[in-house]
Amino acid sequence: MGTFLNTITSDIREFINNQHLFFVGTAPTEAGEVSVSPKGYDTLRIIGESKILYLDYYGSGNETAIHLNQNKKITFMWCSFEEEPLILRVYGRGKVLDKGTEGFTATLNEQFSGYDERIVRQIFEIDVLSVQTSCGWGVPFMNYDRDRSKLDDMSKKSFD
Repeated sequence: MGTFLNTITSDIREFINNQHLFFVGTAPTEAGEVSVSPKGYDTLRIIGESKILYLDYYGSGNETAIHLNQNKKITFMWCSFEEEPLILRVYGRGKVLDKGTEGFTATLNEQFSGYDERIVRQIFEIDVLSVQTSCGWGVPFMNYDRDRSKLDDMSKKSFD
């Protein structure tokens, strides 16, 4: 049975910080497709009980930013692939911190120091509206091996 909360508790924060994979979902205001993307790397920060920051690399389409600029709606999802089953969703309203703005530069320096600004497309700032947990009994067991280096390598190479 699912449980809804209004904030990110310390237990939920610990669960999120231990995951190597999360999914981001957004949708356009009117016509168009829902976008769901898997994300990795160390690109997510939890700020207090009700804010998430997500650093976005260049890559394929930019639907997340387009959708957030339209309607601000965003959902994050994590799954436990380990012994204790859990699916966790965080629902929120987000905004895009565009590269070259004061908010982008300050957030990058404060929260993502060590990232080369040239390979970062933007940062998403999300205000958490609700958090939902559910059983996760149907999620398979899987083991984490390592991050793929391709996106990071490609991003850095394009600026050399």
